[in-house]
Amino acid sequence: MEATTEVVTAAPAPALAAFIDRYVGYRLAGFEPGLHRGLPSRHMTFIVAVGPTIDVVEQTDPRQAPGSYRCVLSGLQASPAMIAHTGFQEGVAIELTPLGCRVLFGMPASELWDMSIECSQARRTLGDQLADAVQSQRDWPSRFAACDRALTAAARTGTVAGPELTWAWRALVHTGGTCSINPLADRIGWTRQHLTRKFTAEFGASPKLAARIIRFERAKRMLAGTPSYISIAQIATTCGYYDQAHLNRDFGELAGVSPTTWLAEEIPSVQDPNDPPARG
Repeated sequence: MEATTEVVTAAPAPALAAFIDRYVGYRLAGFEPGLHRGLPSRHMTFIVAVGPTIDVVEQTDPRQAPGSYRCVLSGLQASPAMIAHTGFQEGVAIELTPLGCRVLFGMPASELWDMSIECSQARRTLGDQLADAVQSQRDWPSRFAACDRALTAAARTGTVAGPELTWAWRALVHTGGTCSINPLADRIGWTRQHLTRKFTAEFGASPKLAARIIRFERAKRMLAGTPSYISIAQIATTCGYYDQAHLNRDFGELAGVSPTTWLAEEIPSVQDPNDPPARG
């Protein structure tokens, strides 16, 4: 059977656009069974499986047991998760920023730092209604519309993070993780130490670590989507690394492998290389 990849994207409803960047529908078929690396990202992992469950065989925190998820929700992370697949995967990935965790689930993203849960186990749960609604549809527009309905209803009673933390998070994202932390604190009117405490309590990662994750994600997208005549050293410079060695070291720590190894071993990503403009 020939391997096929289908990726379809859509913008969320306007009421969700402040904290969901987009929906990504994916269908991968005909690949050899294997493992996929779930890598650190500026988005929380929020995926509704349409086909087989999402089988995490190695969690980002080794203390957490492996799990199979119908609708998986994970916080930010600084190491890879390993997901087993049979060669067929289908679902909807919801690009949820950590700003939306309070709105949809009634808790800060920090409560899910470095861990995965079934969506129905969240503090304010969507129950099984989201998974049921998405799985009952047969085409991507209908699946995305089902997400809009369920998530818009959940967001009506949600609360948001404070304006200072919202601004700080979006500033990090909009600069690709290259801005210094001291100017962020000065702009807000906080000390660096106070910003670090409040930011970590809300998102799970310190501003410095969040910037590192955001910078890594940008480099990963460029590695996957840039023509081969553009060198890794050029990508490193563009993304704000000191040099290629700095990128290689950071990539190894966050992804568990070198950039070249990741490119060689990875099946097509459910994330479309043509990323939308970063909104936070």
